[in-house]
Amino acid sequence: MAVRDPDRDAPRERRRVQGIAPNGQQAHRPPAPRRPGGGRPPAPAPVHGVLICVALPALAISGEHGQLTGQGLDGFYRGGRRLLARCRVRVAGAEPVPVQGRMVAAGRARFVGTVRTAADAGPDPAVTVERLRDAEGTERITLRSAAVQEVRLALEVSLGTDLAELGAVAAGLAGPELPAGVHASGLRWSGPGGQAVVTADPAPGDVLASAGLLCWEIRLPPGGSHSVELRVRPDAPGRPQPGGSSSRDRGGAPPWSDAEAEGDDPRAAALLAASLEDLRALLVRDPVHPGDAHLAAGIPWRCGRLSPAEALWAARMALPLGTGLAAGTLRTLARTQLAGSGPDAGRIPGPLRHAGAHVPPGCTGVEATLLFPAVLAEAWRWGLPPQEAAPLVPAAERCLAWLRAAAGDGGYLADPVPGGPYRCEVQAHAHRAALLGADLLTAFGRPGAEDLLDWAAGLRRRFREDFWTDDVGGGRPVACLTPDGRRISHLGCAAAHLLDTGLLGEGRAAPGLLDKVQTEQLARLFGGPALDSGWGLRSLGSKEAGYNPFGHRNGAVRVHETAVAVAGLATAGYENEASGLLRGAVDAAEAFGHRLPEMYAGEQRARGSVPLPHPAACRPAAVAAAGAVQLLTVLAGVRPDVPGGSVAVRPLRSAPLGALRFTGLRVAGQPFAVRISRLGLGMVEEAAGGLQLGM
Repeated sequence: MAVRDPDRDAPRERRRVQGIAPNGQQAHRPPAPRRPGGGRPPAPAPVHGVLICVALPALAISGEHGQLTGQGLDGFYRGGRRLLARCRVRVAGAEPVPVQGRMVAAGRARFVGTVRTAADAGPDPAVTVERLRDAEGTERITLRSAAVQEVRLALEVSLGTDLAELGAVAAGLAGPELPAGVHASGLRWSGPGGQAVVTADPAPGDVLASAGLLCWEIRLPPGGSHSVELRVRPDAPGRPQPGGSSSRDRGGAPPWSDAEAEGDDPRAAALLAASLEDLRALLVRDPVHPGDAHLAAGIPWRCGRLSPAEALWAARMALPLGTGLAAGTLRTLARTQLAGSGPDAGRIPGPLRHAGAHVPPGCTGVEATLLFPAVLAEAWRWGLPPQEAAPLVPAAERCLAWLRAAAGDGGYLADPVPGGPYRCEVQAHAHRAALLGADLLTAFGRPGAEDLLDWAAGLRRRFREDFWTDDVGGGRPVACLTPDGRRISHLGCAAAHLLDTGLLGEGRAAPGLLDKVQTEQLARLFGGPALDSGWGLRSLGSKEAGYNPFGHRNGAVRVHETAVAVAGLATAGYENEASGLLRGAVDAAEAFGHRLPEMYAGEQRARGSVPLPHPAACRPAAVAAAGAVQLLTVLAGVRPDVPGGSVAVRPLRSAPLGALRFTGLRVAGQPFAVRISRLGLGMVEEAAGGLQLGM
């Protein structure tokens, strides 16, 4: 069900990487491919103003009015194919006047409209039309009357489809509607892409296949109601249905706890609940190994093929909810790891991804390979059982062996390997992988830990000199070194990864690549207006060349990096900066109905303003939903060391959301509850037996 956004994902793993011009811009960047007959390919359709019901592999998309118009992305989808494009309701010869359309859950939406009839004595409508839509492919249409006399109404539902792929629909390349045929109590369509059926209960009084029309004559007594239920399904006799059954059908309970939050600020509870709902909607189970689940990257553009880096980031940020998602994601990715003895052996494959205006695309496979041992090591500290962790250690060893071979003894890790530039965030990922990987190897009695620790120490010494530039403002990290040694020093959210050091035993944070003075300066920069938009962390500083508040790597606020920055600042002791970014993100979440998109515009916050949505942002998105979990749980500062038999709680002393209580978190596979007072004091209320508690 993947749709490639040409402004977001670059082609898969090219070996040759564009050079970088002296001004930091990409050199000789080729123009976007043109369609036959001229003109650039169309951009993906905007999705910021639509409601999307999700229960993968099923989607339902429409505007807030609820009508499926057959235009744009409207429709019911399954397995990436549009089963129904048009579903327009008319009552008494007219479309209902839209009153409200809203999501009631990640997979369900409710639409309400009114209809004027002869029974209306004045301006108040007597008949309302409610549509309850489920991503799985059902829609219940209910007419209700408040008239004092019986009302007779004609209900018409106009249906049609093109059976197009989501990618073609998004690019505006869907074909014409297909002719319909009568099928039982509804209609059926057939085309090269398969077949689709819509059935109705009760059966319609009239079916006009040529117009795709189902008709009922409805009698509503005073105060009465009448419902019609439509069911949309693929129909391919003798073959499995595309996409298989939904996550709701197959999965049962998700591999995380039903955590809850309560406290002075009710937005914390709403944000956590909505984020858990979004995570469940994105859950994908391996059809061959149904016990292994991971998260799709986002809806609607990135819900098909596995996105390894996003899946690992989401699993890592959701560790306070339990280790089940991390274990399933790690097992799934271990099966994709490249084998053999060549230079790619041990790497997890992944596509290239655009990195903004200043540097060429980076490889998500490099990021995933470096994340794998770190996620496994931290999941082990959170309580991943030894019988689940041990089989994954060899895959982590292969990731670490690839790292050492690709980086060498005295160099930096290129991205992409071997000819790409040396990015600061990639060195941070590599450093964290080496330290946490060494911790993991030691815990499981495997060789190689000392070599990794020595290599990480050498990287720290070199990095603090090579990746820092002094200026009148106190200096800043270098974003990237080119292969010929030039520095590119634009300031963006990628530097947040320099603060993300990872969790070691006894609840200790691993050492970082920056020294104390450099860390303090970076914290100051993150708290300044160039990067802090007031709604979260910009992906590129507002004073940098190429800044665009809507640029997904050039200035938009990305929830993932904002969460990484908040957690890193809190761990390093810079609570004012962490609290400012956190409050901004929570304020933004409120404006988005507590369902954070993956990104939104980095326009500077002003009195009375609200964050601007990004027209191409996925919502829900795995790293946004899991990032919200991390943003909130940072407030509690839970630092577990289950193998060492302890768990520490170090909440933010500033208590930026006031008093707060979390229940249903998971440490050592058991419920964990913690309360934070308005003074920033923490108290554990529930924990697994045998864990020593510390502050």
